[in-house]
Amino acid sequence: MLRDTFAVARGVAWRQLHNAVLNPAVFFPSLAFPLLNFAAFAGGLARVREVPGFDFAGSYTAFTYVFILLQSAAFSGVFSGFGVARDFETGFTRRLMLIAPNRSGLVLGYALASATRWLITGSIVTAVAFAVGMRIDGNGVDLFGLYTLALLVNFAGTLWSTGVAMRVRSQQAGPLMQMPVFLVLFFAPVYVPLALLKGWIHAVATVNPLTPLLEAERGFVSGAPAHVAVAYAVGAALVAAFGLWAIRGLRKAEAAG
Repeated sequence: MLRDTFAVARGVAWRQLHNAVLNPAVFFPSLAFPLLNFAAFAGGLARVREVPGFDFAGSYTAFTYVFILLQSAAFSGVFSGFGVARDFETGFTRRLMLIAPNRSGLVLGYALASATRWLITGSIVTAVAFAVGMRIDGNGVDLFGLYTLALLVNFAGTLWSTGVAMRVRSQQAGPLMQMPVFLVLFFAPVYVPLALLKGWIHAVATVNPLTPLLEAERGFVSGAPAHVAVAYAVGAALVAAFGLWAIRGLRKAEAAG
């Protein structure tokens, strides 16, 4: 059974990646969105670094880079969900479900394809950040932690959007996939550290599951890791919860025929 699952996953992942290579319109939005935000935030808001109490050890470019990296990971997952919905509309997924020996491999395949696409996007975003003068004070272990946490965010975003696509089975579900992710991202400490947020936004950011991941990632970049265990626990919990959400969505799609 496990071999069948991976066989299906490999086939689905290969098809998704092949389509992305042959159709740049599928891949380009997930790359352009974080790059445009990085240019806007790192360039236009650099003076925020001078605000009293801004205790991040690195540059504002590095501070912004961490958010953009997580944003690119999350939205790469969301854009993958658009592909799942498109496959349902064209009838491809229904045909695949008829011949797949283990249908759980569909979810795994979409997740693997999304992660591979994001690794390309994340590498380009990182290269651009270094090109404009970003400095990372962490070591190789910190860089590994930086990317593995972002990968958990990518898996969570992919599984969330896949679960929605499996239930709605139409590209009209796009806003439902995108809006919750957008809100979670921008109700986190995006522009300044958590301590500098005031009022209701501070209360929301404090309970936002993305906040510990952002703080851990910024610790990796600055060479002073913090909240690492909490961040990994939150990331793993999100992947587990949305994995269950996606599998249940698959079961609903199976029942719908």
